[in-house]
Amino acid sequence: MKQVIISGASAGIGAATAAGFLAAGWAVTNLSRRPCPVAGATSIACDFSDPQAVQRACDDLLGVVAEANPLVLVHNASLLRNDRADATADADFREVLQINLAAPNALNAALLPAMKPGSAVIYVGSTLSEKAVPNSYSYVTTKHATIGMMRATCQDLAGRGIHTACICPGFTDTEMLRSHIGTDPETEQAVASMSAFGRLITPEEIAEAIIWAALHPVINGAVLHANLGQLER
Repeated sequence: MKQVIISGASAGIGAATAAGFLAAGWAVTNLSRRPCPVAGATSIACDFSDPQAVQRACDDLLGVVAEANPLVLVHNASLLRNDRADATADADFREVLQINLAAPNALNAALLPAMKPGSAVIYVGSTLSEKAVPNSYSYVTTKHATIGMMRATCQDLAGRGIHTACICPGFTDTEMLRSHIGTDPETEQAVASMSAFGRLITPEEIAEAIIWAALHPVINGAVLHANLGQLER
């Protein structure tokens, strides 16, 4: 059975990825606080900010993936905050670390031993995985680390026939982006104008890139920027 586990498939890129895998005949399991809205997907409730909840979800997944061949793990869930290096409380920073890095690590520890050749681990990074902007301190920090985690995963799995990749979306029209920039049309246009196509990316476009990466081991260890050609100004 072809099985994919997606974190944060309750909306946006995760939900679009779930829909794409389902359409291709895969069994889909979502891990998030809210259920996946895509018909046919199975959801396991999980609050990624709670290490114990993550561990319970990992235990639940072991039965789900027992017969999976291949198994794809998509690390999509993340937290974006408006914060700064000179004004971020330690507890707030740790919460972002937990969701964006520690939870994926726990999923890796639980699921990588069950993966057979032909499986894949796909990380969802960001345009901020290799650059920085003001007021996104914890997100920029953890998304840089996401690339390091992907590359280290690639090296540690060498010889097992399991590949990795990190898809780095540009400005994608998701709940996360809207929570960061709001819904003002002028602000939206200013953000959209930062791509060579002058528009926001759709979640479905990123989902297509994730699915393609999961099915093509030739890009093992690669960072793939999916940003419509982001302009550098």
